[in-house]
Amino acid sequence: MAGHSHWAGIKHKKGRADKVRSKIFSKVSKEITVAAKLGDKDPDMNPRLRSAIQAARAANMPKENIKRAIDKSSSNLGMSLENIKYEGFGPEKIAVIIEAVTDNKNRTTSQLRTIFNKNGGSLGSSGSASHNFNQVGVIRIDKKEIKEDRILELAIESGASECISNEVFHEIHCDKKNIYNTRKILEKNISNFISTDIEWIPNSKVSVSKENIELTNSFLEDLDDNDDVQNIYTNLNLSSN
Repeated sequence: MAGHSHWAGIKHKKGRADKVRSKIFSKVSKEITVAAKLGDKDPDMNPRLRSAIQAARAANMPKENIKRAIDKSSSNLGMSLENIKYEGFGPEKIAVIIEAVTDNKNRTTSQLRTIFNKNGGSLGSSGSASHNFNQVGVIRIDKKEIKEDRILELAIESGASECISNEVFHEIHCDKKNIYNTRKILEKNISNFISTDIEWIPNSKVSVSKENIELTNSFLEDLDDNDDVQNIYTNLNLSSN
């Protein structure tokens, strides 16, 4: 589901398939509940909910789980959830942006600070790491859906800024304000999408020394294992690990 800057994209390589699947379901369910609580419960009228449901389907989440997550938004009217963006630096000063959803900001902040500190990093202030990234619209399409030369043509027609293809999916970047207009143009030729999200893409990527690769992976896994963490972005060159 994720791109080159997004830690979730390599979790499956860590040999924790069952645990990863459970974690993905938990986080996607939480995002569906929050999206439905904060906006319309009709995904056609709520872009955030629509994206969350798309992510759930891409993760093969059962329909009943999706419905349960939407229904939960009504049964927890007293629930106070907050979207928070954290920034910091991990081993060898790799830049990290974390998007979290929490009902207790103090708890989440304390837990994340502990993870950063124990791995030789530091939780920073707002803006401390985000200047290393650009926030853009990212649309991913299974490579089986459309050929590489055709998706490139459609990306240009839709006004996208970039089109990247790998072995698994095509990834289109566009202005975050135009993400749904871009998708509408693509929908004229494409039926199934992996994801449609606004993400943080690094301006440039960095590598860590061989002796710190294991520490860095452990640091990112610790962050991902936190129940409040929804997305993790880093300027680490993941392909080198």
